[in-house]
Amino acid sequence: MRYIVPNKRKVRTNELKEYDVIVVGGGAAGMMAAISAAKEGAEVALVEKNEKLGKKIYITGKGRCNLTNACETEDFFSSINTNAKFMYSSLYTLSNFQTMDLFHEWGLPTKIERGNRVFPVSDKSSDVIQCLAKECRRCGVDIMLQTSCRHIFYQNNQACGIQMDNSSILRGKMIILATGGLSYPSTGSTGDGLRFAEKAGHQIVSCRPALVPMNVKEKDAREMQGLSMKNVEMTFYAQKENGKKQEIYRGFGEMMFTHFGITGPLVLSASHEVGKRLENQSVYVILDCKPALTKEKLDKRLIREFETAPNLSIKNCLGSLLPKSMIPVILKRISLDGRTAVNQITKQERQRLIEEIKSMKFSILSLRDWKEAIITSGGVSVKDIDPSTMESKKVKNLFFAGEMIDVDAMTGGYNLQIAWSTGYLAGKMAAEKTKIRKEINV
Repeated sequence: MRYIVPNKRKVRTNELKEYDVIVVGGGAAGMMAAISAAKEGAEVALVEKNEKLGKKIYITGKGRCNLTNACETEDFFSSINTNAKFMYSSLYTLSNFQTMDLFHEWGLPTKIERGNRVFPVSDKSSDVIQCLAKECRRCGVDIMLQTSCRHIFYQNNQACGIQMDNSSILRGKMIILATGGLSYPSTGSTGDGLRFAEKAGHQIVSCRPALVPMNVKEKDAREMQGLSMKNVEMTFYAQKENGKKQEIYRGFGEMMFTHFGITGPLVLSASHEVGKRLENQSVYVILDCKPALTKEKLDKRLIREFETAPNLSIKNCLGSLLPKSMIPVILKRISLDGRTAVNQITKQERQRLIEEIKSMKFSILSLRDWKEAIITSGGVSVKDIDPSTMESKKVKNLFFAGEMIDVDAMTGGYNLQIAWSTGYLAGKMAAEKTKIRKEINV
């Protein structure tokens, strides 16, 4: 692998070699595509506008990189929110288990944590990037850093090269676009590839932030800022104009209160459905703080707590049941003075307390913006892409991979696997197509 930073002067086209495959975008999908194509014998260039590879990988999983999920491959599809059927060919070409095997082969040991989430043993996303870069080097991929793609060239409805930011032209028999979506624009995901695709006649499905925190209306949520809760249940509802409600997402797990509202795995997973409804409906969430207890069992527990220390104030008595920062919020919501001794609490007040613990309501104002979205929902329509090759149905020799395709999934390593699988298939098929062309020309 050669690291190439082109100079900024204009150069003639013939000063640059022609590659079999040019991959635009040095993220997860792009690096995997480059490696896959190179393994098939193709001469590959990987063009990346940042000063280093894998900027977005670096921040995934809070810097630990949840690189895939170890669920059964056939169960993987149920965690894909959009266009799951489109992923059959690519996921069975490079499955989640085959991905783990590849990383092990490349010298990156992994571990499986709760929810089948797969991480590098080191807990360092930088090790994942270094592993991929090392494999690019071994395969002979030419990497051009700090090099933006400004334009895709076509001839006879076939992709044939790219114009770079220094006005030089890089010719390629096959072009793979893997530039990402719109999430985390600071990492370089600014929609370049989507614009290229649209200009070439591809349909772009409206993009929305996904796997993203939510702003809530209730100010008391901010009073619990920093509170992380495990083993809770959240149920999101869309409110229709006629007053009827529709459950749109229900999940069990972790969530957290922030200065703007709510976040955490449950919230992120729900954001896909919530985002769609917020365009023309109001949405709210019901938080069950004690889903393992029925209202009847919770009532019995409260009665036992009250009988054990009848003179204790209600705010102090609830310490064994609820997080400290949540107690004043709940008591305020049911208009109960926290200084009241538990032997003074009426049955009606106790029932209101139970109801609030089991069904705290928060109104969703909006999703947070692209700066906080883990992935993009929307992108190049799968109707315009051959799922068995990742090649465009509109333009020959143009392939797509990763987040810029209209496929997205739940949190838990699924989205990175989509990047690995689509990138691997795109690289493999692009390289195979160059072989066929060479054989025909011989």
